[in-house]
Amino acid sequence: MNNDEAKRLKQAYAQERNTPWLRWGPYLSERQWGTVREDYSPWGNAWSYFPHDHARSRAYRWGEDGLAGICDDKQKMCFALALWNGCDPILKERLFGLTNDEGNHGEDVKEYYFYLDSTPTHSYMKWLYKYPQRAFPYQDLVEENRRRKNTDSHAFEYEIIDTGVFDDNRYFDVQVEYAKASPQDILIRIQVINRGPDAAELHVLPTLWFRNTWSWCDDAAKPTLQGQQAANAQGISTILATLVSGEGANDIGPMKLYCQGTDKLLFVEN
Repeated sequence: MNNDEAKRLKQAYAQERNTPWLRWGPYLSERQWGTVREDYSPWGNAWSYFPHDHARSRAYRWGEDGLAGICDDKQKMCFALALWNGCDPILKERLFGLTNDEGNHGEDVKEYYFYLDSTPTHSYMKWLYKYPQRAFPYQDLVEENRRRKNTDSHAFEYEIIDTGVFDDNRYFDVQVEYAKASPQDILIRIQVINRGPDAAELHVLPTLWFRNTWSWCDDAAKPTLQGQQAANAQGISTILATLVSGEGANDIGPMKLYCQGTDKLLFVEN
């Protein structure tokens, strides 16, 4: 193999090892809730201790999750996509699924998402998600799958397409692409296609955040995020992200996220 990706592989793995092409990649899971990493229950049941319904209100300790997410190889800083169709009671920030007790065939994610492409060094990545225009059927999926007996091996699982939420093609194709100009310069392109017969509203909320590594230790460094709305004539807003941990190679920033066509920058500490 003799092309640009081969050169990047040599720089990342082989003779040179001097260019960190692998520092940023798809290392952010779509689902951290319900995992043993976040289980502090006295009975050792991670599914019931940290279900999907808790994920928007509780801080993770050992990882993060998101849609089409990327992060550094220490998962100090994360970037992912959040969506809202105007009908759901919550933002779509992570994949929804059933816990072991809720599904008639055990634990199961009830979403449609596809990893379409990725080079070995993650210099290019492509991801597709199908998001309903109607309210996401969270409760229907839980109740119907729980109703079907898990002792009956012939009982089919109740999938999201069975709920009718995709009828008449009333959904969005949300496609996210990443391309690296260098290990630190990453271009992010988000494209939305309305597959339905009528105009429909979708709020696209790209989100940048730091994993909480400072609440567990008194002397841990706390990162900063600063923003400047519409910084230039092209309407490009800028977010400046910095984490000085004193660990040298694990420090981040100052890194800049440039946002084109942004309505508003929102900052929260939660």
